[in-house]
Amino acid sequence: MNAVPVILVDDEADIRDAWAETLALEVYDPHTFADGHMALRVLDADWPGVVVTDLRMPGMDGIALLEAAREIDREIPVIIITGHGDVPMAVSAVRNGAYDFIEKPADPHVLLAAVERAARMRQLVLQNRQLRRSTGQDYALETELIGNSEPMRQLRQRVSAVALADVNTVIYGETGSGKEVVATALHKLGQRRDGPFVALNCGALPDTLIASELFGHEPGAFTGADRRRIGRLEQASGGTLFLDEIESMPLAHQTQLLRALQSQTITRLGGRDEIRIDVRVIAAAKKDLEQAAEEGTFRADLYYRIAVATLSIPPLRERPDDVPLLFIHYAQQCARRVEVVFSEPDQNLLDALSRRPWKGNVRELINMAERYALGIDGDRRGKDAGTGDAGLDEQIDAFEKRVLTTALRKTGGRVQMTADLLRIPRKKLYLRMQRHGLAREDFVTAERVDSDM
Repeated sequence: MNAVPVILVDDEADIRDAWAETLALEVYDPHTFADGHMALRVLDADWPGVVVTDLRMPGMDGIALLEAAREIDREIPVIIITGHGDVPMAVSAVRNGAYDFIEKPADPHVLLAAVERAARMRQLVLQNRQLRRSTGQDYALETELIGNSEPMRQLRQRVSAVALADVNTVIYGETGSGKEVVATALHKLGQRRDGPFVALNCGALPDTLIASELFGHEPGAFTGADRRRIGRLEQASGGTLFLDEIESMPLAHQTQLLRALQSQTITRLGGRDEIRIDVRVIAAAKKDLEQAAEEGTFRADLYYRIAVATLSIPPLRERPDDVPLLFIHYAQQCARRVEVVFSEPDQNLLDALSRRPWKGNVRELINMAERYALGIDGDRRGKDAGTGDAGLDEQIDAFEKRVLTTALRKTGGRVQMTADLLRIPRKKLYLRMQRHGLAREDFVTAERVDSDM
């Protein structure tokens, strides 16, 4: 196996030599430089290794070297070594494209682990490029994060890079903007794709249940705990834990989570044994966690732990050109699912949709697209972009009748099979059919005799 080259940049010779000795004992080929200008001479877009640089240096500092390296290739992994007082600056550097940062004095094990992850990411990036060159195809992330607008193209590029980095990540976005979709894409594109993807909405749980959900519990841990429960951190080991609305997590539980992520161990409530875990955390938030940390509502040390990389999802109102594409995609998807004929929307409708404020973002658009596909919005060509004149009861009735009709058609009018398909009692199905004027005989095929007779 060829040694992975690593560029080491520091103006202090003793530190450079110590880093080089640590890396040379492993599978790395260190190249040491006293300043960034000299290091840039050996960098190119096909550089197969990693860059490790001190943050504060005379002449070209680590930030300037990072920017110059990204001009050569935005996906060259650059690791920043920083003093404790410069951690916020290093976090800012990660936001601007640095792969990771390590606090001085650099622990050899931490340095080796970071370089190993970065080298693996770089290898994947170069392999992916070679694959695209050989097949003439790009990864179909477009089918998950849909849109041709510039904000969406930038988001897809950022998601691809962060996914390969295998670092804890915070996703910012408004309600309904698709934060879990982005989190799932990060998991599927990353090195943990074969591991579990486990989601937990922190805002949907009472304070008393969060610790049990995160860490699990043993029988007798508290009133009602009659059996062992495996927590989400343990379930996600080897994969990804998605924590939605993490800003709503109480400070006491933030402390417990931080300790678990630092040590990569947990103890179930009521238990004594430490359990090793290996988890990547992707968190989603509607408010700025850095600002929340300054206000004292979110732990700063937890923020630095989980926000190694950040992603921001643009609200739908800022990319109106994507609305027609999204609307048609989700309407067609719904039509296929319920087996109805899809009717191409009128251009006037699409124009009106593009002008909507979309306060509920993509989630609101999906609801509207599904109502359109099911024909329960009345005017499909209307001026109000699908609001229709039908009341809620009429729309619900129309939807229920369509679902019943589709199920009966699938089963050829077999009542028991239809009831099983819809997961309702047979008697309830008969009552619903009677209410909507549906007769089983209308769906019986000529080739069979219904066993329900």
